[in-house]
Amino acid sequence: MAYNELLEQKIEACVDVKKLDKKKMFGGLGYLVNGNMCFGVYRDDLILRCEPEKGVDLLKNRNIRVFDITGKPMKGWLLIDPKEWNDKKKLKGLLDIGLKFAKGLPKK
Repeated sequence: MAYNELLEQKIEACVDVKKLDKKKMFGGLGYLVNGNMCFGVYRDDLILRCEPEKGVDLLKNRNIRVFDITGKPMKGWLLIDPKEWNDKKKLKGLLDIGLKFAKGLPKK
C-alpha cells in the first residue's frame, strides 16, 4: 500500500521542510532533523516521535495508537489516525511535538 500523499502535502505546508531531510522508510516517508526522525507518513497515518511520557498522555486519544508495524512496539513512537491530523491546527501541534523531540536528541 502506498503512503498518503495528501498527508505529505499537509506536512510540507505546515513546517519548513527545507530544514529537514526527507527519506523513504517504512514503505512511506520519514522527516529527519540532525539525522533523527521527528515524524513521517505510514499508509494513511502520521508517524510521530515524542518523549515516552508525552506518548502515554497522547495515547488517551482513541485516534492515536502505538507505532507497532513489526510486533515490537516502540516507546515514544505513535501512529496518528487521519481523524486527528486532518485538522491543520492539530497537525501543526503534533508536528511541533515531533520537531521539539528530535531537536533535543544528539546528532547522528
